[in-house]
Amino acid sequence: MFVVYRCVINGYSAPMTRSTKAALLSGLIFPGVGHLVLKYYLRGTLLLISALVALYVLVDRAVQRALTIVDRINSGEIPLEVGAISEAVANSASGAGALGDNAPVIVFGICWLVGIIDSYRRGLVLDRSSGTAD
Repeated sequence: MFVVYRCVINGYSAPMTRSTKAALLSGLIFPGVGHLVLKYYLRGTLLLISALVALYVLVDRAVQRALTIVDRINSGEIPLEVGAISEAVANSASGAGALGDNAPVIVFGICWLVGIIDSYRRGLVLDRSSGTAD
């Protein structure tokens, strides 16, 4: 059983094309999902894994920074006050390694954009080759 998604704008209903579905899935769910729906498994998997690795590195760095601050609080180096903790967080974000923390964000953003644009482009090719909207 096939489900036909429809786009309704101002009372006008039209079937949603594969390109639109793929771009929306890559943009709203996760990079690479649109490619998987279009059956470009290798490309979708590469985007998915790249985005997951970038997200993992980003979360790992954030957790390490938080644990460092918690250790400093436990040792008494930072007082247990909101202002002092806030200052420690701000200082750790602008420290020597802060520039390297942007790399995973940039990689994740690139994966997201490539996923949206490429899945839409590949979906258009499939839409044109089939001659119908799915």
